[in-house]
Amino acid sequence: MPDRMLQFVRLEQQPPAKRAAGERRVDFDEIYAEFDATAAAAQASRCSQCGVPFCQVHCPLSNNIPDWLKLTAEGRLEEAYEASSATNNFPEICGRICPQDRLCEGNCVIEKGFESVTIGAVERYITDTAFERGWVKPVRPRHERGQSVGIIGAGPGGLAAAEQLRRRGYQVAVYDRYDRVGGLMIYGIPGFKLEKDIVLRRWKLLEEGGVRFHLNTAIGVDLSFADLRARHDAVLIATGVYKPRDIGGPGAGLAGIVPAMDYLTAANRHGLGDDVPDFTSGALDARGKRVVVVGGGDTAMDCVRTAVRQGAASVQCLYRRDRANMPGSLREVKNAEEEGVEFVWLAAPEAFLGDDRVTAVRAARMHLGLPDASGRQAVERLEDKGFTVPADLVIKALGFDPEDLPEAFGENALKVSRWGTLSVDRTSFMTSLPGVFAAGDIVRGASLVVWAIRDGRDAAQQMDAFLQQTAAVPAAAE
Repeated sequence: MPDRMLQFVRLEQQPPAKRAAGERRVDFDEIYAEFDATAAAAQASRCSQCGVPFCQVHCPLSNNIPDWLKLTAEGRLEEAYEASSATNNFPEICGRICPQDRLCEGNCVIEKGFESVTIGAVERYITDTAFERGWVKPVRPRHERGQSVGIIGAGPGGLAAAEQLRRRGYQVAVYDRYDRVGGLMIYGIPGFKLEKDIVLRRWKLLEEGGVRFHLNTAIGVDLSFADLRARHDAVLIATGVYKPRDIGGPGAGLAGIVPAMDYLTAANRHGLGDDVPDFTSGALDARGKRVVVVGGGDTAMDCVRTAVRQGAASVQCLYRRDRANMPGSLREVKNAEEEGVEFVWLAAPEAFLGDDRVTAVRAARMHLGLPDASGRQAVERLEDKGFTVPADLVIKALGFDPEDLPEAFGENALKVSRWGTLSVDRTSFMTSLPGVFAAGDIVRGASLVVWAIRDGRDAAQQMDAFLQQTAAVPAAAE
């Protein structure tokens, strides 16, 4: 066991072992091994315990990273888990899927030359160990409150809010249109990044803690929004954003051109053992096909790596900017390249070729010009630099927009922003309807799971203040 911290001067960064590309291409199991106790303590001891921890500053949850690294280095794992879970409802999930290279690890002060601390892997190790040793317990509020809260959406934001509100003693009911709890974490993120049992055990814990789930329940269809509001003293909308952005252009309507979420949902449902007709028919199965994914974010990386595992003949990713300017995790790009994905940088589709089905993508070469008002370089098309990429399956991974919730819920009084997201008071998280709050992607737009958790926690705090205030009003009048 290390005697002190600051061991980065003598210990090299050593992430958990990664399975060989040839081995991991054929299954959907997670690709990283677990740290053992010795390796976790050694890697945690590399932390410099700096006075201003930029890892914590750049974590959306402001996790107490230096504290639980020190506790891990000292072998005090139960205390490390308590410190980690104090600010994060799902540290074992964030340890697996957060883009640490862009957040905590990417801002580690010892990154230059010595390489950063392996924060994500240690975070995962702490909580997995806590589960194994029985330290993770269901929520048990000290006092039960009579007031109830309805939460729309069983994704990370809704679940984080549910746990926080249940911890305060409220009666919490979560409504979701799907048949499992987890939202994007179940149906959007592939198993090689996040095995589904990790999410499902949190579902079980929340149920044991008293959170009630109403699945296969679409608000506005199976239950009206007005009836939902009548059932509860406050409502939180945490639906996420799933409406795919389209490509457009000649041939964009050809068969074989599919949205990323349709493709990933089919793959994840198939992996869970569900009957998926579009997968069985081959429409959403990449096996034997020449696959082209359009986009450069984390969803695009999930698509290309899923296609590899399904046995695609070839997988190419077209992105209109270069590697340095892509929004996705560079760690994921490296993993994809190791698995055989070809990236075509500075390329954007112009048209899709084929009669009834897509057979190729005609693309243009792009050039990065002068920075725009945001500081990001503008993308310009190079004339007479087009080329054609053969394709049997094209997956659109260009991001997501919110659905029209006022129309879906039959509640026109819900105000939306010019981007279609729900408008809320930035301090209280309350929408234009009294007692109705919103958090996560439906407010901020498509973002990271860790930001949804943060928003869910913050919204729960504001809802608690609102509910305590409304509960006090009748008492004051007597």
